[in-house]
Amino acid sequence: MKILVTAFDPFGGEKINPSYEVLTRLNDVIEGAEIIKLQVPTAFYVSVDRAIEKIKEEKPDVVLSIGQAGGRFDITIERVAINIDDARIPDNLGQQPIDTPIDESGEPAYFSTLPIKAIVNGIREEKIPASISNSAGTYVCNHLLYGILNYIKKNKLNIKAGFIHIPYLPEQVIDKPNTPSMSIETMVKAIETAIKVIVREEKKTTM
Repeated sequence: MKILVTAFDPFGGEKINPSYEVLTRLNDVIEGAEIIKLQVPTAFYVSVDRAIEKIKEEKPDVVLSIGQAGGRFDITIERVAINIDDARIPDNLGQQPIDTPIDESGEPAYFSTLPIKAIVNGIREEKIPASISNSAGTYVCNHLLYGILNYIKKNKLNIKAGFIHIPYLPEQVIDKPNTPSMSIETMVKAIETAIKVIVREEKKTTM
């Protein structure tokens, strides 16, 4: 089994992005699955293009995207991506779409095809806070998840895909009073646990 894991570069004035810091620390093989790692830019359109290029090249069974959700205190597994871009701040290319459909011919929304509740339960069993999120926002994270699911649906591919948001790292909140954070070690463990759950659940469906 191949799992493509994507993460973003820093944005919004931050020097690091915890999603990429987690990505670089993931094992290359988890629960027998080969982990393909890809950093994508925090930019509308380009992020999806890069992910699709890698999907075509690697033909993964699963695509798991990770992103920073500053202000959230736990690991949040996204349920749905919506067909809208509404950027509060410009992306890393200076693009700031407002109330713009991601794909005029796409569905209004796509649900994650990952076992989101099993992932939450698995992470909580490791004594790490986790929950389901019903909004991936309207910035590049939502854009990427929607774009990947849209590509899979339109091309009738047998690929599962979903998104997990992670909090700030402690060093990011030194000048952000009362803002939650989580250690890199804990977040790596959470994402590796999520991948283990995905692999186990996939094996159940193919037995």
